[in-house]
Amino acid sequence: MPSKRIFCIGEVLIDFVAENQGADLSKATDFTKKAGGAPANVACAIAKLGGKSTFIGCVGNDPFGTFLLNTLESFDVDLSYVQRSRTFTTLAFVSLAANGERDFVFSRGADRELSYDSSIKVVIRDHMVHLGAATALLGGPLEKAYGHYLFDAITENSFISFDPNFRADLWKDNEAVFIKKSMPYIEKSHLCKFSLEEAQMISKKSSLPEACEVLHNVGAQIIAVTLGSEGTYVSTKNTQKTIPSIPVTPVDTTGAGDAFIGCLLQQISKLSTHEQLLKNDTLLMDMVVYANKAGAITTTGYGAIESLPDHHQLYTST
Repeated sequence: MPSKRIFCIGEVLIDFVAENQGADLSKATDFTKKAGGAPANVACAIAKLGGKSTFIGCVGNDPFGTFLLNTLESFDVDLSYVQRSRTFTTLAFVSLAANGERDFVFSRGADRELSYDSSIKVVIRDHMVHLGAATALLGGPLEKAYGHYLFDAITENSFISFDPNFRADLWKDNEAVFIKKSMPYIEKSHLCKFSLEEAQMISKKSSLPEACEVLHNVGAQIIAVTLGSEGTYVSTKNTQKTIPSIPVTPVDTTGAGDAFIGCLLQQISKLSTHEQLLKNDTLLMDMVVYANKAGAITTTGYGAIESLPDHHQLYTST
């Protein structure tokens, strides 16, 4: 059966990564320009592993927007539904601690201008939709478009994947609003990917089994909670298990979660139906093993998209 196409919807932006300064952006003087944005990272991860991905988002009609589109195109990501705006391309300034962990400051721009395209409804029928929500729930045309695309995915029998991508800098003491806006997506998603902090915050439970029980009761069928070097906690209604990762020396964790979910979605796209995952826990766990590798390998280089593994790296790593 031909692989399904995966439509990744949300922001694409420029990551300006601070060089050689620890974790304090106030002391940074030198920055390196990298392509980023969680849904765009996922689209590139899928395409680099041989899957079919389409990115839906908005960039500015400026050199940064052109750079981003050229980058995605170089990975063979389909850009048929990308929009361009007079608003300047969205920027993020990223600091890296010694262990590769990140801190973000955002300068939002064109990503919020994405408008709903009704022609996409028919195109996504029986395919897959990934919603990465780092900036998507902050109001404006993008949030309205997101809601429409969620409804379209439901009505057109699409496989729905959701990653909340919580960024503290964007919400500033409005976590309750973020949680409330995330709930409809968790309710309708076949697959939800969370960081540990997101799972605990949204569920209001500290233990992973309890957190996942809450999130399953909301509606999520399959839950993957990424745990960094410890691997991924996978939960369905019938099975809960931590799948270990491979040992690496991280230099930049930006995009590790996106590589993980992109690899997992690429594998799912080959199935005739996602119901196979709910009936065969071994199949799901085996897929997560490879998705963990994708996330781990991505942390060993600077820049999310540039560090994504290809098929050879993924299947020869140990």
